[in-house]
Formats: sequence, C-alpha cells, structure tokens
Amino acid sequence: MTKAFLPQMKVKNHGHMVTVASALGLFSTACVEDYCASKFGAVGFHESLTHELLAENLSGIKTTLVCPYIVDTGMFAGCEIRKELRGLIPPLEPLYTVQQAMKAILAEQRMICIPRLMYIPFLTRALLPWEANVATYRFMGGDKCMLPFIKNIEMKNSSHPNICFDACVI
Repeated sequence: MTKAFLPQMKVKNHGHMVTVASALGLFSTACVEDYCASKFGAVGFHESLTHELLAENLSGIKTTLVCPYIVDTGMFAGCEIRKELRGLIPPLEPLYTVQQAMKAILAEQRMICIPRLMYIPFLTRALLPWEANVATYRFMGGDKCMLPFIKNIEMKNSSHPNICFDACVI
C-alpha cells in the first residue's frame, strides 16, 4: 500500500499514512513471538517512514501510529492478565478502538496507545532496567497471559488437525 500511494503523496506533499500495529509492537509477551515480531516490525517501518518524510521536508504528509491493547474480536480469546487487574485493563470494544484511532488521525497525533494506560509499559520498557520490567511483567501476569489462549488454539488444532493456526506451538 505504501509503495502504491506514497509516491503520489510525495509529489503533492499531502496525505496521511496510518500504521495499525499493537501494544505488543511496543513491548512483548511470552508465547506469541511471531505476532510480537510482526508488530515490532510495523512500528519500526512506521518510525522509519516518518523519519524519511521529515528528512525530505514533506510536512504535508502526516503519520499516525495506532497501538491498541487487545481488541475484543475473538482473536486472542482466552488471553488473561492478573485477575485483580482485568477490570482496569479489559479487552477493548472494536467501535471504541476505531473511534479513538480516528480522533488521533483527525488531530494529526503521531502516535496513540489505546487505552492511554498502555503508554506506561511502553515508557517503563525504555526507562527502567530489564529486571524491573520483568518484575512488573510478572506482577501483571504478562508472563502467563497467553497460556490460556495457546491452550484454546491447541484444542482447536487437535480437533481440526489439517488447519494450522498462526500461534500454534510445535
């Protein structure tokens, strides 16, 4: 999509590039390495593209990076953080997620974490030592949050052996 639209956007110095990644493109969790890697890649692509536009003085082309927490689409059904924190960070409603992303795009906001609480682990990852982040991650249940999800996938996979799911653990 970028290759198709960016050249004409550059000619006109006008447009808006939106990258939808995930909170898991800013910090990671266990058992979904492939997903995290793809989202980190999307974030890196977005940052590099933004720097390219700035270097070329193309201020008419805006960029927005959208990093939502789990959106309640069923994709990560079973993923659970620590029980005591689930009310604080529940899965996001799809419509709410789209509304927040659109507000950020229309306001020409460079980046949005949905909910805003997701800025905290992003910042702590950058500012705190590794051990402090691991301790926080474990406290929140991040080290085991995907295990119920993986178990659901494995059960589906065993009942449908010819289907390969993205998060299969082999």
